[in-house]
Amino acid sequence: MNDRTTGSRREFLRNAAIGLSWLPASAGYVGGSDVIRVGLIGCGGRGEAAALNAMNADKGVQLVAMADLLMDRVQEKRTALRLKKPDQVQVTDDRCFAGFDAYRRVIECSDVVIIANAAKFHPLHMKAAIEAGKHVFVEKPHAIDPAGVKVVAEACELARRKKLCVVSGLQSRYHPGYIETVRRIHEGAIGEVIAIEENFLRAPYVLYPRRPGLTEVEYQASNQYHFHWLSGDDVPQSLIHNLDRASWVLKEAAPLKCHGMGGRSTLRGEIYGSVFDHHAVVYEFPNHVRVYAFCRTIPNCYNETSSRILGAKGRASLLEMRIEGETTWQYQGPKVNPYDLEHVALFRAIRSGQPINNGDYMVRSTLIAIMGQISCYTGEEITWERISKSDFYYPPRPEEVHKDMEPPVRPDAEGIYPVFIPGVTRLL
Repeated sequence: MNDRTTGSRREFLRNAAIGLSWLPASAGYVGGSDVIRVGLIGCGGRGEAAALNAMNADKGVQLVAMADLLMDRVQEKRTALRLKKPDQVQVTDDRCFAGFDAYRRVIECSDVVIIANAAKFHPLHMKAAIEAGKHVFVEKPHAIDPAGVKVVAEACELARRKKLCVVSGLQSRYHPGYIETVRRIHEGAIGEVIAIEENFLRAPYVLYPRRPGLTEVEYQASNQYHFHWLSGDDVPQSLIHNLDRASWVLKEAAPLKCHGMGGRSTLRGEIYGSVFDHHAVVYEFPNHVRVYAFCRTIPNCYNETSSRILGAKGRASLLEMRIEGETTWQYQGPKVNPYDLEHVALFRAIRSGQPINNGDYMVRSTLIAIMGQISCYTGEEITWERISKSDFYYPPRPEEVHKDMEPPVRPDAEGIYPVFIPGVTRLL
């Protein structure tokens, strides 16, 4: 654990064990009001869920502004959230914003900004919010390319200087059962860690069909998970959770290098955009520890989400919170929702005036995912030194994106978008 990130282990586990009740409804906000105004950028499923998590975490939170590329999506999610939290959703019509510049309006209205739109824009929107003096919750991945990671690092450092909170959507760090399991691994319950297997295998994620009246860029952005230049593809989008847990288990280590493979084997049609449907990455960490990481988005296949750690004296299943071998142990603590708990930590820090900053592992884990994705795209071995020095970005730059621009990829006559070709594609 990192005390700057989550506070002391004992205090955190005690708070988690009693749920959310430890935060008094009357706790004063350091800004001078019991109400904390939250704005939401990105009204897809994750944005809606993150806003609900924020309101679950603190009765004094009010959702006051919402933005998305499409106005009807803003209104749809506002209606859905009002049904669940009628007293806390205070988003008037004049605080519903749409378009690529809508994020600026949300920042103006808010004390805390939830960033849950296409990951390409996370560094830009995060930096803008922090420059404006706002606390931020940023969904993963925090960037999709090395240039974006550098902006995230700069923004996190600025937040430290301005005493603002930065909380990451890498929610595993806030799960008390995972925290306890990792602590026991660090204390030697399975001996020296030899290897880790990470899996995120599932069907395709959030498919949005083309709608009439949208420009090509608007369509791609509305279906952003399936376009590499907007989402970063599935290693940063999904496997980043696993890779963050692996780095955590290895005491916040970064890999020395990796090699990966992947491609598009099954999925066809414009709705699947320009991303791969399978990836496999092997990372070499210090002390010759290897992390074998797999993700796949193909229907009608075997699915699994797991983090399995193999040690010299036993093994651990992190997501099952179980250790076997010379030591046998099973977590018996309370069932909690880490997606709520990360927001509990955020608002508690704001109200106490003791900011938290998840920047260290946000940057590290995002870059670990990006190097794996680029290795899969190109077929090259990628070293940590090389990816850390790179200024590569998927064009265009986020601040240059507008609805009428020429998109980076277009479909062919059959509606199929081009994908990168390992052994041919060169990026860095």
